[in-house]
Amino acid sequence: MKKSFRISLLLTVALALVAVLSACQPEVVEVPVEVTRVVTETVEVEGAEVEVTRVVVETETVTETVVETEVVEVNPVVFNSYSSDPAVRAFEEKMVAAYVEANPNSPVQHTIVNHEDFKQAIRAYLVAEPAPDVLTWFAGNRARFFIDRGLILPISDVWESEGWNDDFPKGFRAMSEVDGEAYFLPTSWYWWAIFYRVSIFEENGITPPETWDELIAACETLDGAGLIPITIGTKFRWTAAAWFDYINMRLNGPQFHLDLMLGKESYTDPRVKAVFEKWTELFDANCFIDDAAAYSWQDAVDPLNQGEAAMYLMGQFIMDPIADDIEDDIDFFRFPIIDPSVPIGEDAPTDGFFIAAAAANPEGAKDLLGFMGGVEAQTLMVEEIGRLPTHNGVNPDLFTEQQQKGIELINGADMVVQFYDRDTTPEMADVGMNGMMAFWDDPSQIDAILEELEAQRLEIFSE
Repeated sequence: MKKSFRISLLLTVALALVAVLSACQPEVVEVPVEVTRVVTETVEVEGAEVEVTRVVVETETVTETVVETEVVEVNPVVFNSYSSDPAVRAFEEKMVAAYVEANPNSPVQHTIVNHEDFKQAIRAYLVAEPAPDVLTWFAGNRARFFIDRGLILPISDVWESEGWNDDFPKGFRAMSEVDGEAYFLPTSWYWWAIFYRVSIFEENGITPPETWDELIAACETLDGAGLIPITIGTKFRWTAAAWFDYINMRLNGPQFHLDLMLGKESYTDPRVKAVFEKWTELFDANCFIDDAAAYSWQDAVDPLNQGEAAMYLMGQFIMDPIADDIEDDIDFFRFPIIDPSVPIGEDAPTDGFFIAAAAANPEGAKDLLGFMGGVEAQTLMVEEIGRLPTHNGVNPDLFTEQQQKGIELINGADMVVQFYDRDTTPEMADVGMNGMMAFWDDPSQIDAILEELEAQRLEIFSE
C-alpha cells in the first residue's frame, strides 16, 4: 500500500500563563499540543487504487517561551470638569484622548458636569473621601478660597519638574501661588470686551464707541431702528456682574474696584452708588434686551446671530456659539471710557486645573497636569477653541487677528483683574450678584440694595 500525506495543522491548545513579577527572566517550557492531521491515503479496493481521506488526532510536544508578566492594578485619574459648552467639551475630550494615547497605562475617568451645577458641586467634591483627583477651576480668589481651607494639593514640584517657572509669564505664576507655594495650573485666559455685528454698525452709521456718551448715542440709534442695542442673558447672574466691573473701573479705577472685592471698601461709599446711577442711564436709553433673566448667556447670543441685536459685553468665549457664517462679521471694542483721568482696568479671567488635597491618585494627577500644562495640549487648545495659552512655547503664528487684537487690549491696560465672582469671596460674590439682579429688576432701589450689601460685607469679611 502506497501512502502520500497532505497535512494541515490545527493547534487547539490554550496556554494558561500565571502572572508573576515582571523582573523574572523568560522561561522555556515544553507544552503538549494536540495536532489534528488531515491524512489522505491511496489504497487498493477490488483491484483499483482509491484515495481515502481521514482525520487523525495526535499529541506532540512543542517548545514555548513563556514571558512572565506582572499583574498591576491600574487606578484611573478621576478628572471632573465644568467644560459643558459643546466646543470646549470637544476640545477637552480630545486633550484627554491625546494623553491616554501617549500614556496607555494611565487611564482617565473624565466626567463633565454642567458649568453652573459644577460651581455648586465643587465644595462637596473637595470634602469627599476620596475626592476627584483633578478639577477645572478659576485662578485668583476663587482658588484661594479652597487653598486657605487646605482643600487643594500643593504642586510646586510639578511646576519645577515641568519647567513652568521659566515657561510661564510671571503674572500667571503669581496668581498660582500662595506664600511661595504653587497650587494651581493656569492654562488659558481670555479678554472681555463689547462684541458687535460690524454690518449692523455700518448700516446704521455707527462707529465703535470710545466714550460713555457715544455708547448711549449708539443705543438710541439702534433702538430707533427697531434693533436690540445690547443683548444679555442674566439667567446666570455673572453676566450682569460684568457691567458692574467695568462701570466701577471706568468711574473709580481698577484699584478701588479690587479693594472693594477684597472687602477693604464699603458698598455704601458714594463712589459705589455712582456706579449704579451710571448703570441706570443704560436702562433709560433702552440699551438692553427685554426680559434678560429669561435667557442664559448662550441663549442671548441668538439675537446677535440672527441680526436682531448689535452688541454683547462678554468674554472672548462668545465666539464658541457664534454662527459660523457670521464669524467674520463679529468684532469687538474696549469698554468705553467714562473718566479719562482714571487708569484703565480690564477683566481677563484665567482658567486652569488643580489637584484635590484628598485625591486618591495624586501621582497620576500630577502626570496628567504635566501634560495639560505642556505645549502639545495648549497648542491643541488654541487650534480647537481659540483660547489664549499661558505657555510661552506655543507658536504665536497660531493666533488669529482677533486674538492679536485681544492681546493688545490687555497689554494696553493699567491693571488686569479677574472678574467680580473671582476677585471677591464666594459668599460676597453670591450676595453681590443677588444685589445686582435686584437692581436689574428695580433700579429705584439702589440705596436699599447697597445697605444690604454693606451689611453682608461687614459680616463676611469680619470672619
